[in-house]
Amino acid sequence: MTTDSLQPSLNRQGVRDSTWPEMVEIFDTTLRDGVQFEGISVSSDDKLKVARQLDYLGVHWIEGGWPGSNPKDEEFFQRATSELELKTSQLVAFGSTRRPRGRVDEDQTLSSLVEAGTSTVCIVGKSWDYHVTEALRQPLDEGVAMVGDSVQFLKSEGLRVFFDAEHFFDGYKRNPEFSLRVLEAAAVQGADCLVLCDTNGGSLPHEVEKIVAEVVRHFDGVQIGMHTQNDTGCAVANAVAGVVAGATHVQGTINGYGERTGNCDNTVLVPNLSLKMGIETLPRDHIERLTSVSHHVAELMNMPPQHQQPYVGTSAFAHKAGLHTSAIARRPDSYEHVDPIAVGNSTRFLLGDLSGRASVELKAEQLGIEIEDKQMVEVVEEMKRLEHEGYHFEVADASLELMMRRAAGEQFDYFNVESFRVLVERGQDRQFDTEATLRIDVGGERMITVGEGDGPVNALDNAFRNAVIDIYPELAEVHLTDYKVRVLDTNRGTGAVTRVLVDSSDSEATWTTIGVSGNIIEASWLALRDALIYALYRHRAKVDSSLN
Repeated sequence: MTTDSLQPSLNRQGVRDSTWPEMVEIFDTTLRDGVQFEGISVSSDDKLKVARQLDYLGVHWIEGGWPGSNPKDEEFFQRATSELELKTSQLVAFGSTRRPRGRVDEDQTLSSLVEAGTSTVCIVGKSWDYHVTEALRQPLDEGVAMVGDSVQFLKSEGLRVFFDAEHFFDGYKRNPEFSLRVLEAAAVQGADCLVLCDTNGGSLPHEVEKIVAEVVRHFDGVQIGMHTQNDTGCAVANAVAGVVAGATHVQGTINGYGERTGNCDNTVLVPNLSLKMGIETLPRDHIERLTSVSHHVAELMNMPPQHQQPYVGTSAFAHKAGLHTSAIARRPDSYEHVDPIAVGNSTRFLLGDLSGRASVELKAEQLGIEIEDKQMVEVVEEMKRLEHEGYHFEVADASLELMMRRAAGEQFDYFNVESFRVLVERGQDRQFDTEATLRIDVGGERMITVGEGDGPVNALDNAFRNAVIDIYPELAEVHLTDYKVRVLDTNRGTGAVTRVLVDSSDSEATWTTIGVSGNIIEASWLALRDALIYALYRHRAKVDSSLN
């Protein structure tokens, strides 16, 4: 045992303040507010899959959508009744207060909430006088009555009711008396939680903490919640400020998805509260599921992963500087603010043309690769040669790992593509048809296979899968999630070298591979080939591990 191993680890967790709440409920609105993020469009099937991931994570509440507002949400709640078996979470239906001057027993929105079949509902109402008088064009008394009447009606139906006070912070700054009247109307009628919404996302933490503290004092014994948007980049900070002031319910989304700049990111909020502040959020053993759930939900939303996302991003615990890597090799807590394992992530050492032998050794050790001194030198030289050609291994960990394993003597002879041809044809209707032909050897069996696709890469991928899917059925779970092209030497015009990065996923992990060539199709194939080889290697390693 070394002297280093006897040294105590630093306490990378914060010190709990006795004035903070012991527990905070996590309310996830990915399926409602999150799907308003630009570029996201999900089916009912997708929403059910996301809901299962949220339940697996262990959030308290899952806001499923707005029943009655669109056919998709209508279908989701209908299917959820029979298809969604939640173990830790409860489903919530979202809606609004009654219409101005309307009757609660004739209001379609409120009726849809009752018919949704959830035991809990969340309704939004105006708490900024400006919106009542200008957007609704109603007197303030009517704005208050809309809230009180709606909560009373839903409570009479035996439902748990959360009230989202829309634009609360803007309203409170302008007219605190009215904003508090709105909350009082909801509280008097039995609202189970008063949620203060920073709808425009324009508030700052010092403002939020002060206002929430005043509300908590005013409504002693009533649960106060937070709903923050990220327009100032402070959604998580504002949510934390609200908790410090006494809020015990926070609404957010996975990966911070949401309208405009997004919502409070639950993958950041949860570890901040639990790991840094000692506040109970998710079940303790569920926090380590954050990274996998984050990546899985991104996949289902068809959104590229946010590599630099705190805690769960692939770069969150990635180290490149030699000073950092050498220190972490001895004492991980010297350059990592939490243990990556606590959130289901891991330490990564980035290698490039400036990396030396020591960094390569650390990377090999991390990957569990036994590599001899001579092979280590060869890896360093090969890596520098390829980086000179245009490769960039710090963003393509999977290609780097394959290169290192090959240097250590590992074989990846799953298949051999002898040649390929891609044909792109433009018809008179200006539509493009792409066809790829592969000559491939799989286990000694040579064959010619053809595939069609939306472009050369998709066609090559389909042709390959047509040949091997029966032999490697595990590839059915693997798909390309992102494709990036960069021209490296623009001075050479159309003769420039092209770098292609491919992100792939098998629902458990995401990896990046790289290809570089003067021909964009060849560069794409090289990246795609590595992605498929890495997928097969992962599967074989997983099978071997289960047998041992």
